[in-house]
Parts: sequence; C-alpha cells; structure tokens
Amino acid sequence: MGDPLERLGSQASMATESVMKEDLCLEIDPPLTESVATAEDWRRALGKVVPAVVVLRTTACRAFDTESAGASYATGFIVDKRRGIILTNRHVVKPGPVVAEAMFVNREEIPIYPVYRDPVHDFGFFCYDPSAVQFLTYQEIPLAPEAASVGLEIRVVGNDSGEKVSILAGTLARLDRDAPHYKKDGYNDFNTFYMQAASGTKGGSSGSPVIDWQGRAVALNAGSKSSSASAFFLPLQRVVRALSFLQKSIDSRTDKPKAVHIPRGTLQMTFLHKGFDEIRRLGLRSETEQVVRHASPTGETGMLVVDSVVPSGPADKHLEPGDVLVRVNGTVLTQFLNLENLLDDGVGQILELEIERGGQPLSVSVSVQDLHSITPDHFLEVSGAVIHPLSYQQARNFRFPCGLAYVADPGYMLFRAGVPRHAIIKKVANEDISSLGDLVSVLSKLSRGARVPLEYMSHTDRHRKKSVLVTIDHHEWYAPPQLYTRNDSSGLWDAKPAIEPASVSPSIGNNGFPISQDISLCHHDTEPMHEVNVRGVTDIAAIMETSSGDGSQNDFGSEAKKQRVDEDSSDGIAANGSLYGSEFKSDDAMETDTTVLRDFEGATALSANASLAERAIEPALVMFEVHVPPSCSLDGVHSQHFFGTGIIIYHSSNMGLAVVDKNTVAISASDVMLSFAAFPVEIPGEVVFLHPVHNYALIAYNPSAMDPASASVIRAAELLPEPALQRGDSVYLVGLSRNLQATSRKSIVTNPCAALNIGSADSPRYRATNMEVIELDTDFGSSFSGALTDEQGRIRAIWGSFSTQVKYSSTSSEDHQFVRGIPVYAISQVLEKIITGGNGPALLINGVKRPMPLVRILEVELYPTLLSKARSFGLSDEWIQVLVKKDPVRRQVLRVKGCLAGSKAENLLEQGDMVLAVNKMPVTCFNDIEAACQTLDKGSYSDENLNLTILRQGQELELVVGTDKRDGNGTTRVINWCGCVVQDPHPAVRALGFLPEEGHGVYVTRWCHGSPAHRYGLYALQWIVEVNGKKTPDLNAFADATKELEHGQFVRIRTVHLNGKPRVLTLKQDLHYWPTWELRFDPETALWRRNILKALQ
Repeated sequence: MGDPLERLGSQASMATESVMKEDLCLEIDPPLTESVATAEDWRRALGKVVPAVVVLRTTACRAFDTESAGASYATGFIVDKRRGIILTNRHVVKPGPVVAEAMFVNREEIPIYPVYRDPVHDFGFFCYDPSAVQFLTYQEIPLAPEAASVGLEIRVVGNDSGEKVSILAGTLARLDRDAPHYKKDGYNDFNTFYMQAASGTKGGSSGSPVIDWQGRAVALNAGSKSSSASAFFLPLQRVVRALSFLQKSIDSRTDKPKAVHIPRGTLQMTFLHKGFDEIRRLGLRSETEQVVRHASPTGETGMLVVDSVVPSGPADKHLEPGDVLVRVNGTVLTQFLNLENLLDDGVGQILELEIERGGQPLSVSVSVQDLHSITPDHFLEVSGAVIHPLSYQQARNFRFPCGLAYVADPGYMLFRAGVPRHAIIKKVANEDISSLGDLVSVLSKLSRGARVPLEYMSHTDRHRKKSVLVTIDHHEWYAPPQLYTRNDSSGLWDAKPAIEPASVSPSIGNNGFPISQDISLCHHDTEPMHEVNVRGVTDIAAIMETSSGDGSQNDFGSEAKKQRVDEDSSDGIAANGSLYGSEFKSDDAMETDTTVLRDFEGATALSANASLAERAIEPALVMFEVHVPPSCSLDGVHSQHFFGTGIIIYHSSNMGLAVVDKNTVAISASDVMLSFAAFPVEIPGEVVFLHPVHNYALIAYNPSAMDPASASVIRAAELLPEPALQRGDSVYLVGLSRNLQATSRKSIVTNPCAALNIGSADSPRYRATNMEVIELDTDFGSSFSGALTDEQGRIRAIWGSFSTQVKYSSTSSEDHQFVRGIPVYAISQVLEKIITGGNGPALLINGVKRPMPLVRILEVELYPTLLSKARSFGLSDEWIQVLVKKDPVRRQVLRVKGCLAGSKAENLLEQGDMVLAVNKMPVTCFNDIEAACQTLDKGSYSDENLNLTILRQGQELELVVGTDKRDGNGTTRVINWCGCVVQDPHPAVRALGFLPEEGHGVYVTRWCHGSPAHRYGLYALQWIVEVNGKKTPDLNAFADATKELEHGQFVRIRTVHLNGKPRVLTLKQDLHYWPTWELRFDPETALWRRNILKALQ
C-alpha cells in the first residue's frame, strides 16, 4: 500500500489539485552547495523560460484506465517551437479521451491535442499549431537530463495553486529516489529513479519544467509529499528519446497526419533498486557482489531486485519476487536506464537474464513484449459504463493478467446490478469473458430488458467470484453501445456502433413475446392516445455500496422495466367496495392455485404471534426497489437507489396497482422492481400516477407476467377511507422488513391531523405541502414504511416516508427522512377514476390505453395558524366564532406561505393572507380547499375559478383566483446539451416563488463530469435564459437555439441562479464526445426514447 501522503501533481477532478496535496509548506531547504549563478543569471533564464510555460486546461471526457472523468488544469512547456510540441505529465495528457487547451502567459489560448502518453513513465506530449500563436514571442526550452546533479540549484516554473505563473526555488537533494507510490488502484510510475527536492510544489504544477540557471530543463515536476515540502521530479532521459521519435515522425509527414510509434518493450515485471546491504540478506553471494561492484560505475550502491511479476506476462513462471538481477545478455546491469534501453530496442527479441535466487544462480530466457500491445487504445461504452482491456498499470496494481474486461466506470446498468468500479468481468449470460471482444459478442445476443447473470472479480476480494443479475436497459436511457478507438493522428477517439442494429434482438415483454410497436386497442378505450407517460421510480436513500460489496448480491435492482401486453379482459370493482378485479383461469390453473393458496395460508397460520390484521394484509404487501439512471436524474432527485414498502390496492388478471410514498417513487424516469410478500416472485413495474400534491404514487404491474400460482395468492387490500381516524383510535402498523418478512404492532393515534411543514432543500426536490398526516404513539423507526389497518386488515392510511433536509448552518446540511400516516381518501378517489376511466390523457398500461385522471389544485402553499394567534393579526371575533363552529377540533385558520411561480394565483395572493372562506364556505384545513377544487369539476359548467374570502393586513377582501389542472405524469422530457441536463422548471423549483423575468428559461437539474458544462462551470440550480442572445423560455426554444450551434463553437450563455443572481458565461461546444440529445416518453410504445438533436455527421 502506498504512502497516502504522496500525491500526483495534477488534480483528477474539477478545479485545482490542492485537494490531493494539502498542507504543504513553502519553506526552502538550504542549498547543499553554494550556487555559482547570480541573480542576473536567473533573471535572464527566467525571462526565456516563462513565455514557453503554458497553463493546460484539460477535460477527461470519460473515465479510462487509472483516471476518472473530470476537468483540471496543470502545466506544460514548449520543447519544440517549430513543430509545436508541449511536454507535460502522463496523468495530464490522460490515457483516455481528453480535450485540452493551452494558455500562454499573454492570455492567448489555443487548442491542443495529445500525440503520446507513455504507458509507464509520467510524461506525455501535446501538439499544437505554431501559427496559432500570433502575439507572443517565445523560445523552446531545451532538455538537459545530464545536467542534473545533487546540490544543483533549480527553479520550478509553472501554474502552482491556481496562480498563472509561480516560480519556486529548490535544490536537488537526491537523484535515486524510488518512484513515488500514489494510489493502490491508480496510476503509479515504476522501473525508474526519481529526483527529490524541497521545492514545495502544489496543485496545478504538474508538468512544470525544473530548470537550472542556464534556462535548461533538467527534470519534469510530477508529484509531491504533503507531509513535507518534498517534490518529486522525473528524469528526462526517456523523454529525450521519445521526443526524438516524435520529431522524426512529424518531419516525415506529408499532407496527412499519421500516428507516432515510439518503440517500448516490457517483461511485465517491476524492479526495485536495493542497496548491497539488503541484497546480502536476500542471499547474494560475496563473489557476485565483487563482480558487480567491479563492473559497475563508481558510486554504485545496489542492484535491481524483482518486486512483482504480472500473471501470464513474459516473466511469469520464470522470475519471482526477491530475485536479484545480475546480468542481461552477459552484461552486468544495475541501473533502470540501461535495462530500459535493452527492452525498448529489443521488442520481440529474447533476453538472457542471469539472476540469483536465495544464493542460487539461475539463467532464464524471456521474450520482450511490445508495451503498446498491452496498453488499451479502445473501450466499450454501454449504459454509461466504460469497459476496456485491463491495462499494464492496473494489471500490476491488481495482479490480474492484462487484457481482461475491466470496468473503468460501472455507469448505470452495472451499478444497478452492484458491479463496482475496477471489477473484472468473467462471465455474462453463462458465457466466459476473457476479452472485450467476448463481451461485445455476448451483448449483441441480448435483447433490451433481458435479465442475465454476470460473474465478476474484484481486486479487494480476488479469491472469490461474485455473481449478480444484470438487466439490459429496457428504456433508452443511454445511447446504443459504442466502441471508441484512439486515433493518434487526430488526437481524438473515434466512435462506431459496437453492435450492428440488425443484430439487436427485439425487446421481450413480460409474457415472453417480443413487443410489437403496433399494439391493437382492446378493452373499452377506442379514442386515439394522447400524451402518455410511464414512470420508473425513485427515492428512499439506500446506499448501493452495501450491496455491491456483498457477494450475495440481492436481486432487487437487477430487473428490466416492465413491457406492456394487450389486455383481453375487463376490470371491475367488487360489489363490497373493495377494489378487486375479475380473474379468469382454466380449471387446471384454478386447482393448482387453490393448492398453492392453501399451502400459503397454512404457512401464514404457523406465525403464532402474527395479528389478524397482519395475516389479512400480508398478501397485499410489496417491496419496491427503485433505480434512477444518472443520465436523467430529474426534479432534484437526490439518489440513484431507493427502497420502500407499498400496498397492492388493485389486482386482477390483467392489471395490478400498488401505492407507495413519493420518497420511494418520486420521478417518472426510473426502473422499478416489485417483490411480493405473498409469493417469492419479482417483476418490473411502471409508474402510472404521481400525485402532484400528496405524498403517494401508483405503480402498475402485469399479473400475466407471473405464473398462476403466484398471481392467485396475491390479494389487493381493502381501502377504508371513512370514517376518518380520530385521536385515541387503535390501529395496526404493518409493513415489510428488507427480507420480506411481515412485521406489525398495535399503536394509538395521537394526532390524526398534524400539518406538515417541510422546508425546501438546497437542491429543490419534491416535498409534501398542504398535507395533514397521522401521528402514532409508537412505530418501528424512520426507515419502516407500510400501512395502518384496523383489526380486519382494512387500510385506514398509508404509513409513508417523507424526505427532509436538516440544515446545521448556511453551508452544512444533511438529508433525513421520517414516517407519518397518509389518509387513503385521496388514493381511493384516484384509483376509482383509473379503473372506470379518467378525464385526462390516456396512458398505456399493460398494452391498453386507459384515460387517466386529472387533479385540479390551487397552486398555493398554505400553513395553519392557531386562532389565538390569528386574533393578533386582525382576525375579527365574528370570523373566529365561524371558524370554531366549522371545526371545533383544529381551531385554526389557513395562511398563505407562497404561490407557485407561474401559477394563476401568483399575482393575486400574497404571503400572510388568511384564507377564511371559499365560495362563501368557511375553510379550516387543506381538505376543505381540495374539496372546493373538486366541486369545480363536478359542475355542469367549466368554471376554473374559486371565490376566496381573505384577510390581508386587517382588511377583508373578495378575490377570484384561478385553479390549475395537473396530470400524474411528472416530468416527461429532458435535454442533455454539452453535458448539462435541462428540463422545464419542476414544481419544487416553482414553489420557491421565483422564475426569471427573461421568459422563465429552462432549468439545469444536473451536469456530467468531464463535459463542457463541467469544464466551463455551467452547473445545476440555475436557469438558462439566453443562448447567443436568443431567449430560451422553454425546451422547444432551447432545442431550436442549440441546433444552430456547430462543433467547437464558443457559445454565450446567460443564466440566472436560484438566488436570483444573473451571470454570463462562455462555453465551447463539443459534439464529438457530447452530442445534444433529448429523452422523451413515447406514448405510442410506452417507452422512453432517446433522440439525437445535434451531432457530428
């Protein structure tokens, strides 16, 4: 394990690298020898060097090998002015896709592209067009590796700690330091010496030249140690060799650029230089030491010892850790540089190595392998995951053979299955995976929605293989699999489809048959389908690492989203008022189901401690697991993975409906899995209704996806909305544990009408408003959800989870959740409209279009105030008497907290207004407002206004306020432009009471690492109101404005933050790695479709 204080000189994420190297002091060690250079000499040298040092702004567009996606800046310097070559570190050039610019000291900025990154050592080259630098006179910095010596006074010139130019002094103290070990699972240099000095470099100084008083670069700054002011410099001998090849390649070009080939050889093994004293303890013979000392240069203090060997490499089975290298091809060899010369010049040849192992001399023959052949130059991108052949760097870190299928970034599909970063994929769909080609071949045979086993290994638990279930994305959350290949001629990574479209199997529905795009209409729906939405789900924060680190990964998050099938039977409402549907089964199926049901009931009866309510409600309990794709984390959803308990409220042969809180299901773009307590079966579900106000969502599932045995034992719960619960009533709290065990307890209602008051989160997301909830004397804690029932198991309320954010200070906050009872009266009303047909657009559920309900609401946030306090605000005694007579229990009046921006009530009601009556009827609670809104829909005329009697600053006023109709679809369209995800402002944002005056704008809900939005600071929580001077009031206008922009074009963006602060920034569009696309729910197929709006041809 490496020293945690040793850090690379460049940051791997967004801004500076100071996070990686904290608490460095800038004290300078006294020089070991007196410098012969004068201050004037240094001034002349720095006058030449500073103009040739550039600030590098790099963006790693994808995670690859040892590096994560992100934006950072570092330093480079010109080593060839005529050819336009910049030298910097390998971890700056990046092993994967990178977009970079160089900024000179006079603030000229030019694009640069990578031409070489060394597979092992920490150096690489960028190229640029020399003619692009128009206003600066500069010279190249010569490389002088031979000038480095102990005691040499040096200067490190670069971009240190975010400064444009920083010059740090130091003295070379060592030339033979071991290569620093930065991370156990990241990039590390090896098989070389490093130099060390007390120069105290910090973040941003990676790639800085280490110069002497003559202005020559004697080393390359690479990293530092945070516990002291020590800095690590890379010697330049191998850099000079690589630069020579690069210059020859550029000179040999004609009119078309070509890739640079720099020969590099390897034995896939790591050596350490150890002193003679330690080597003697390893068993080195005295006569061998005498021969080595005599044949080595004066001052040699040790020899090379094998530290590690990569499995299946050329040296595997030949060399072992602890072997002492004596000779190579008959010549005594003790230095890294001499060994590398032999390897680089001998690719494909056989080397004769003479070693000593425990005092025994041995001779072995090994073949020199081409180092570039085990350095990945391509990767597969599928569902946001980046998978490529295991590199030499990571194979050395993890002790796996090179070339295996390595997960650099799990993305969505693999994360959902619990596959971590750095995993090695061994099997998919029971087929062995030994290379990336094998993986592509298997994926080409799988259809969308397919669920297959995947076997992987992790370096943290290398002796055990883990098996999980992975689900191929059913919806088009991401682009089809792409294969990227590095093009050293252009500096880009060229993409092509990894799987030919013709080879992709059709999506498979829950009935086992391919999904047809043309679904015939059955049932009672004969109207054309309007805008339709189907949802995934999301919300109750459960950390994914818990499951991904466990070998017994649960199966919850691994299922595809449910496909729709045609219905050929009708639903109905049972005569007793409970919402069951008719079921049609054959005689054999009925007999089988009866047997299974009898066994199930017998097993339930064995639970002696279970209450009658628990036994009655258990067949209706269901556990939800929800995953949200990062590509469409909409509406401020704060996690990717959620759990929660729901209740089945309708179950027939052709449709099932379950209700769950919106802290488990919050947005439509999600993947939902349902696991039933009644029978060990797990199937996907679709969100069909998200209530715009109340904290509940309805999820549909397809009973025909189950076998008859499981479908027969599942039962819908009976809803009992009336009479309302009263204080002191006894109820049973029933729910499920994570292992699907029903749990219950008897509790007492302490407050049946507690008004919620949940503040807005830092990142606005759904929060329950205008709701009264039920409080109990005892429960099972804040993570337990379920239902409140009577003794017969009839549902009186949903025991749901609510999300809130506790703020400790202006900069510190933490997400919390609590549970309360949600009355079922609103649920039963919506359920009846879904079954009988609503008044809104149709929604495709299990292949049949059903008209869905619309909810009329007053878009005003209210809160109750006690009448005793309202009197102080000017409420008259007459009104107090009226309100007390109306509701002697609550004794409260509703006040306006705020209006949703853009609502019909926005400019009519003011904060602090008391709402006394609606349509001349006194109101004291939120239910009164809802009832008045529903009355408008029941009338024969289409009146959308409420007549409100309010009290404002002691004056009684009569106002006519408009209402709004909302569907249960949620957000159904999102655009990804330059890596920022934009949508129309969702209700939680509008509830802040503010929209930009410049036409409202589109709202940035999140951004992607390594994107132009990341690079230029176009972050979330702001509106984009203009693009190049064109107003963007909505998504259509925004799409039209961005379609006109070309690749590489700088774009002027005007934004307004949530705090109201306007800002103008510029952004360079990159269509190569970040095309503009939208994700929209397609009502014709009940699928989320991904459409490309703008991309390179």
